[in-house]
Amino acid sequence: MAKRSRAFLWQFVIGLGFLSGLWTAIGIDPEALVLGALGTAFERLVPDPAVRTLFVVLPTLLLLLSVYGAYRKGGALGLAAVILAYLAGLSLLASTATALVLLLAAIAVGFLATRRKAPRR
Repeated sequence: MAKRSRAFLWQFVIGLGFLSGLWTAIGIDPEALVLGALGTAFERLVPDPAVRTLFVVLPTLLLLLSVYGAYRKGGALGLAAVILAYLAGLSLLASTATALVLLLAAIAVGFLATRRKAPRR
């Protein structure tokens, strides 16, 4: 497997897609917990409304940057792989077999998304 494919699969398909779906299925959001704790700590250190606004907007910015990164690395097919992986994580608690099939499909689509033709010389 090419280095580019491996990095895309781990970062975006497994990390962004599958784990996000799993956390949603479980009912917790680790990003919100960490950013909430950091926001409270920074708010006590710097009682400025801009700091509070930053920690309110930061989760949305991180999500948008992650989706943009997935699109930049894998295109529309890469985004489809991330969505399939998210659905796999979401369905893991309901049906392990369905989740496994969806995850394998996401990995296959993600691998295809990162395969590029060699540049012409």
